[in-house]
Amino acid sequence: HAYGNRSGVRWLTSGVKVYYAPRRPVHAQATAPSMWGAVALLRCVLLRERITVVHGHQAFSAMAHEALLHARTLGYKTVFTDHSLVGFADMASIALNKALKLTLADVHAVICVSHTSKENTVLRACLPPDLVYV
Repeated sequence: HAYGNRSGVRWLTSGVKVYYAPRRPVHAQATAPSMWGAVALLRCVLLRERITVVHGHQAFSAMAHEALLHARTLGYKTVFTDHSLVGFADMASIALNKALKLTLADVHAVICVSHTSKENTVLRACLPPDLVYV
């Protein structure tokens, strides 16, 4: 997601550090995947913050897909959480499922919010069921 002209590092009142990546929205707040556009910034954040596990959240997040792919390439442990129930028949679902299959091919674990979500994610991403937790 893009949040107006926000970029850089901000601290929330709860003490959480947030990095706003400079990305342009394509529709509403959604950003298009860039595949290689975020790798330098992601690597910098991972090293600076001494990150050990990268967590991607939501199948519709372009940044989650990019972060998981690059994190695995850089040798980090990765976890993905999915909330969505996506179909199999329309072109948008097919494209998203192909991207999800590519992204989740090498993650360490997947977390789903329900057993129905687990079944859906296992089918969409062609994952072994023992890799997916509820």
